[in-house]
Amino acid sequence: MQIFIDTADIEEIRDAAAMGVIDGVTTNPSLVAKTGRPFKEVLVDICEVVDGPISAEVLATDYDGILKEARALAAMHENIVVKVPLIAEGLKAVRTLAGEGIRVNVTLCFSPTQGLLAAKAGATYVSPFVGRVDDISGNGMEIVQQLVTIYQNYGLETQVLAASIRHPLHVVQASLIGAHVATIPHKVIHQLLKHPLTDIGLERFLADAKKIPNG
Repeated sequence: MQIFIDTADIEEIRDAAAMGVIDGVTTNPSLVAKTGRPFKEVLVDICEVVDGPISAEVLATDYDGILKEARALAAMHENIVVKVPLIAEGLKAVRTLAGEGIRVNVTLCFSPTQGLLAAKAGATYVSPFVGRVDDISGNGMEIVQQLVTIYQNYGLETQVLAASIRHPLHVVQASLIGAHVATIPHKVIHQLLKHPLTDIGLERFLADAKKIPNG
């Protein structure tokens, strides 16, 4: 399973990239707004750090507007994947963009039927929002499972990108299900790394090392 970092904070991206654990980046308007920086400036910096898919979201909700923004984003860098909302106008745009060879990440997916339509339209990725479904007492990971199965059943090439990941268990579940990608906040990436037995073991090794005679 590939790991994308879900952030627009360039320092968080540099940190994760330095560990060698990320394959790409996902952003959205909310994440970019937190940086307080211009959208295109943020994208340029990210493209310089990460050599992998970088999802950047359009703001338009009409077909012509989506196409205009998507083409401009895709022209910025070969690694840009355009994020398009899962609405009727969005799917129309996905079909056109896919025909032009522009990769699309269809976002805000909350059901297997939505994900099936996105794949039929030609999406490169579809992003079911696991955490947000869990927030309303649903089972977000079940949607990931359903989409993985549906795509396998019919040989659809769209990749399932588990989004809105909230904790390490989500990552374990997504990888066991067979999600192609999980996009993970910086904080959760570091949570994946931590284990109390690792800390205890290292502390003991270092303590014992001090007892070794010099020479």
